[in-house]
Amino acid sequence: MNQDIEIKIPDIGDFSDVTVIEVLVSSGDKVEKETSLITLETDKATMEVPSPQVGVIKSVAVKVGDKVSEGSLIATLNTTEQTVTPESEKPTQNGHTTGEADTQVQKRKPLSSIAQNESKQPQSQENILRGDLHAEVVVLGAGPGGYTAAFRAADLGKKVILIERYSTLGGVCLNVGCIPSKALLHAAKVITDAEEAENQGIAFSKPKISLEKLRAWKESVIEKLTKGLNTLAKQRKVEILHGNGQFTSPHMIEVETGTGTKSVSFDNCIIAAGSSVTRVPGLPYDDPRIIDSTRALKLKKIPKHLLVIGGGIIGLEMATVYSALGSKISIVESMSQLIPSADTDLIKPLFKRLKKRYEAIYLKTRVIKIDAKKSALTVSFEGENAPDPQTYDSILVAVGRHPNGFNIGAERIGIQIDQKGFIQVDKQLRTNFSHILAIGDITGNPMLAHKATYEGKLAAEVVAGHKVAFDAHAIPSVAYTDPEIAWMGLTEREARQQGIDYEKACFPWAASGRAISMTREEGLTQLILDKKSRQILGAGIVGINAGELIAETVLALEMGADMEDISLTIHPHPTLSETVLFAAEMAEGTITDLFAPKNK
Repeated sequence: MNQDIEIKIPDIGDFSDVTVIEVLVSSGDKVEKETSLITLETDKATMEVPSPQVGVIKSVAVKVGDKVSEGSLIATLNTTEQTVTPESEKPTQNGHTTGEADTQVQKRKPLSSIAQNESKQPQSQENILRGDLHAEVVVLGAGPGGYTAAFRAADLGKKVILIERYSTLGGVCLNVGCIPSKALLHAAKVITDAEEAENQGIAFSKPKISLEKLRAWKESVIEKLTKGLNTLAKQRKVEILHGNGQFTSPHMIEVETGTGTKSVSFDNCIIAAGSSVTRVPGLPYDDPRIIDSTRALKLKKIPKHLLVIGGGIIGLEMATVYSALGSKISIVESMSQLIPSADTDLIKPLFKRLKKRYEAIYLKTRVIKIDAKKSALTVSFEGENAPDPQTYDSILVAVGRHPNGFNIGAERIGIQIDQKGFIQVDKQLRTNFSHILAIGDITGNPMLAHKATYEGKLAAEVVAGHKVAFDAHAIPSVAYTDPEIAWMGLTEREARQQGIDYEKACFPWAASGRAISMTREEGLTQLILDKKSRQILGAGIVGINAGELIAETVLALEMGADMEDISLTIHPHPTLSETVLFAAEMAEGTITDLFAPKNK
């Protein structure tokens, strides 16, 4: 029996007069249950309205540009008794089942606005040459982005092979980066907190440090997490192949394993091959006293005098560790400030503290020569603040990382890579081969684990056919120094360079009861806002636990919050989190915890 049903806009929350940006069906089209009919766009997100049943579109009542609200007619659908979907509901593209009034809400840009490079289409699956192993999805690299992509693809029903060159999962971040460095930074903070407790009348004796036990504890942290990843892979039936992978064709990777070469063919591939430590040309790296961040984490020896080349995040974090363990630290940085990408206001409290604790900080200065003598390393400098030649027991070179784009045979098969080694991708993270995607460090700055993780999940969903694209408004950065520095969105420097009419609201932690009670009132919370709309554009925090505090401002930016939204949100007292509230009140002129004279 034929039946005509009207499909209307379901409950879409507090939104009304929402714009139709895509009409995905026409009269006469056959549709399945959950087939997307139209796409709507609000200032918060895009959403697709699916068909509630199988049938044939009889008429469409909307066009692109129309404004619709809950209850507005979308289309008329002709159904028959035979075509009605059974009660066991089919999954949507998100992998969830929905009722008739549900919508798929995904934070993305409409696909019509994505400039995709479809110059090289995948072969049909029947024509793909099969290797020793085959998978619907192969993920090359098992760092935070890679294992996230593999696990998400498996959760979406794909057969997945995860290729990793090292013997454990987790990549640089888990094994020789984020996790071990934060473990050592925790140990360093215990030492410095105990040292500074004397100011509160609590005196501890000098700590006895066992490097062997400290190394073992750090390794136990890594082992616990890597074992957890192996368990998660087994639970999802993700096959792990350890070895160095190289592309040999658009559908094949050769992997050099411990038991020989294996060929792995795939329908789709997600490249998550990461980055490597950058080396300064001309330095005598064969001398074991010259180390990079990986070797620094091994804690083989604590040098009496350590020079850190590079005043960025990695160099300063390792300097924090070695300083607490007893090294006298010198920093040399070619730029005019430490952590050049952060706003100057955020760096000042850190610089002031480090100047008291470190032997020297040389800005606008670079190393021009290292004379490796048996007794010590003699370093010559040049620049505005260059000292006479100095001697050190060890040198840590921490001048950044570079992508591994040229290390995986990608250029051999025609994947587009820029001169620096970054693989070029579109908003769906596709390379110029539509079935090969790339994520994380290898696709561009910022080289951050949480960016890779976000992209890994997205790439898996793209491969599974979801209509999603990268549309994050902010990627936070954190330096786990002491004090920590965190920022997100626009910096003041960027706002000024872009000609944006902005305001800056700052709350000094010297007026924070929580900060004062912790004897760490050197901090600062800063908000960058649009002068007209009062919406948040960026934020920066310097102080202990800044990395934890910045998340609230990221959410505020993603939700389009303005200063009133933040200032009217009740925060617990006394906490460091309320410094975000106080900064918003500074912007609104409603602050009572400080006296802020009004501009005349």
